[in-house]
Amino acid sequence: MSSSAVVSSLRANPAVSSIHQSLDFYWGNDVRDAAMDAFHASLVRPGDVVFDIGAHVGDRVASYRRLGARVVALEPQPLCSRALTEIFADDPGVRVVEAACGASAGSVTFYVNTANPTVSTVSKDFVEAAFGANGWRGQVWDTEISVPTVTLDDLIREYGEPSFVKIDVEGYEHAVLSGLSRAVPALSFEFTTIERDVAQQCLDRAVALGFARFNVALGDTMGFDFATWVSAEQVAAHLAGLPHEANSGDVYCRRS
Repeated sequence: MSSSAVVSSLRANPAVSSIHQSLDFYWGNDVRDAAMDAFHASLVRPGDVVFDIGAHVGDRVASYRRLGARVVALEPQPLCSRALTEIFADDPGVRVVEAACGASAGSVTFYVNTANPTVSTVSKDFVEAAFGANGWRGQVWDTEISVPTVTLDDLIREYGEPSFVKIDVEGYEHAVLSGLSRAVPALSFEFTTIERDVAQQCLDRAVALGFARFNVALGDTMGFDFATWVSAEQVAAHLAGLPHEANSGDVYCRRS
């Protein structure tokens, strides 16, 4: 069965109704998919290994696969992990791992937003920062589950060095980077304007790991803010100057 057919089946399945909104938003938009592929083409090449940390329902996994990369997709939410497993069941180039990524192996409490699972998180600080903030009102993390954790170093030992790592874990990005002991060719980490301090910690960690050049992509724009790759200091100033309404985006880091 094709991935689009599986997604349609999942959309019609009341047992996974809490992720229907995510499936509707992230799947079935050909214009968005083409823009995503064009954007990722500067980071991902055929034959690469990509780690998608916080894969959710797999739209970016699909993009990396269209570009010819093999993908290790980490997702701790059981329903999202189930969706990923079903969508990519016939694709040997995708490995789904039902776990969170962190500073060490073990287990952590995962805070689930059942009405909007795309913002579920391991980070209690993120939940507290969102409480009452403009743009976040009405968000409720109403369920707690225990999930296993692995580190990026663990994944590298098992699957080899990735050419690109995407980290989108709602405020837990610094913990994920703490489980990496050396720079890979490229990675991205999400930031939010409600936790700019976490973004700065991640930038500092990236520099300490050996990343040298940086860029920023706001929201779902599929485009870089800077025409050329810049220093960590320039990115830090850029993030500090963003209006609160910018909400979120991703910092991209290159080793050289």
